[in-house]
This record gives sequence, C-alpha cells and structure tokens, in this order.
Amino acid sequence: MTASSFNAHELIAKSNIGVLATLKRNGFPHLSPVYHFYDRDAGVILVSTNEGYAKTTNLRRDPRAALEVTSADGWSWATAEGTVTLTGPGTDPNGPEVEALVDYYRFGAGEHPDWDEYRAVMVAERRVLISLKVERVYGEKLN
Repeated sequence: MTASSFNAHELIAKSNIGVLATLKRNGFPHLSPVYHFYDRDAGVILVSTNEGYAKTTNLRRDPRAALEVTSADGWSWATAEGTVTLTGPGTDPNGPEVEALVDYYRFGAGEHPDWDEYRAVMVAERRVLISLKVERVYGEKLN
C-alpha cells in the first residue's frame, strides 16, 4: 500500500493478531494480544476469549474497546474503536452461545474436523465471543 492508497480497514482485515484495549476499573487501559477476525461486511471484529479474563471482566463493566494492529514491516498501523457485545459462556454445547463460537470459527478458519469436540471444549473452557461493533477506524502508513 502506498501512502495515498492506505486503507486502515484493509490492514485490520489482513492482520489476524492485534492488541485489544479495554478499560480497567481505575480508568487505565488493559492491553491484551488477541487473535481476531474482521467481518467488514457486518462492521464487526470478532475475538474468542475465556470468561473471567481481565478483558472479559472489564468489558462486562464498560463495553468500550479498541483494537490496534500493525503491519508486518511495522510501518503501518490501524485502530478500530467501538462498543462490545459479549456472547457466552454457554453451558449447552448446542446452545446459541456455543453456536456463535462455531460461526466465529467457520468465518475465520473454515470447517473444524470435529465439531462435537470443539463444542465441548467451548463449554469446558467457558469461552466467550467478543463482538466489537466498529464505530471508528483510523491509522497511518509511516513511510
């Protein structure tokens, strides 16, 4: 991408690893490296995490978040800001909370070789789907 053709949405979509910022109770940011998928058509960034992690606890209290990604060469960066909806954790492997995680996996990686095993793991690990509704995107190509 040249500086004139830089597209922050494109960088977020191409990058699957970023840093998720949530707000701690004291107002300071909590930063977590995450694996994410950006559904540009829906304007949503999806992240799977565990219930009880700091980011989940913070988002249940204050749903504002930001995700920052950097290009592989380090010369471009993009940030998406928005509010989050949390889905899960689910207790039923066939319930809607786990189905949302199945959709997340299919969107990012395709078909799983053993969906029954995947569903059982999502329940056992108390997985939660973070859906960040993108409200603002900005970034820059530095060279």
